[in-house]
Amino acid sequence: MSEEINNDPYRDIVEGKDQEIIDQVKQNGLGKASMARFQNTTQDSDLHLGWIDTNLELLPSEGKFYPADSKLQIRSAQVAEIRHFSTLDESNLMDIEDKLNAIIKACTKFKSGSKMLSYKDILEEDRIFLLLSIRDLTFPEAENKLMLKGTDSNNEEFDVELSTKYFDTETVPDEIEQYYDSNKRAYVIQTKSAGEVIMAPPTVGVMEEVTKFMQTRQRERKNWDQSFLQILPYIRQDWRGFNSKKIFEMEIEFHGWSERKYMVIYRLAEKLKIGVKPELRVDRQGEEVLVPLNFPGGIKSLFVISDLSSELL
Repeated sequence: MSEEINNDPYRDIVEGKDQEIIDQVKQNGLGKASMARFQNTTQDSDLHLGWIDTNLELLPSEGKFYPADSKLQIRSAQVAEIRHFSTLDESNLMDIEDKLNAIIKACTKFKSGSKMLSYKDILEEDRIFLLLSIRDLTFPEAENKLMLKGTDSNNEEFDVELSTKYFDTETVPDEIEQYYDSNKRAYVIQTKSAGEVIMAPPTVGVMEEVTKFMQTRQRERKNWDQSFLQILPYIRQDWRGFNSKKIFEMEIEFHGWSERKYMVIYRLAEKLKIGVKPELRVDRQGEEVLVPLNFPGGIKSLFVISDLSSELL
């Protein structure tokens, strides 16, 4: 082989290749690198992992208390998550909360623009809607749907699916709604006795800290002010930096409130309850029927199938 070819930096790619292409590479170089094939990586990954966009306007909160550019996605529960949920102790309220939040943590992806948010930023009252939506993705088969019993005006029983489409939610009355601030994503309420009060429905993160506080007090056999804890989640929006020490400090401040201030904020908190009502609203042959909202087979039946009949041969 000639010395010219031996010294040619392209020798390794010349052999067996089209000489015309090689000549073009020598003359023009390799050109600009294109990143086009990476542009949809995130989207493709989301589709591959089963992440589904959630319409925030369909939530009980209508998405009003999240950043304006929020995006919330959900996916189906996987085997490991279902196994963990199956250990739920239905006689232990704290354990129920922990297991429900574990599903929300694993099966939701929440962000504002490019900033990742936490499952703790999700409103407590949006949680049941998301849990049922996650269940629908996990068990799409018709035989795995949760069915409730309803009774119409003729005392005839009928089956109705436990579905978010039948949810009936509480709404904030107009007298309070007028104080909604789209920039603060909360209600900025002007009052005579309490001054300016910023309030919003509680987040999962705030409720987790309140629950931990009560657990600690109970374990230490110490009392806690129930009237304070009823309103605390509505006046504290951010769970970051919120802990038992901060709750104790706010409780001390609370004890300095006037009776009038307490009553005003207590009544405001009552009117900010936006959760799902305890009955499903169902159209039964042109008649509107209310069906009590419950979980057949217990709360565990959300992700652990209680009816084995469809699996038996």
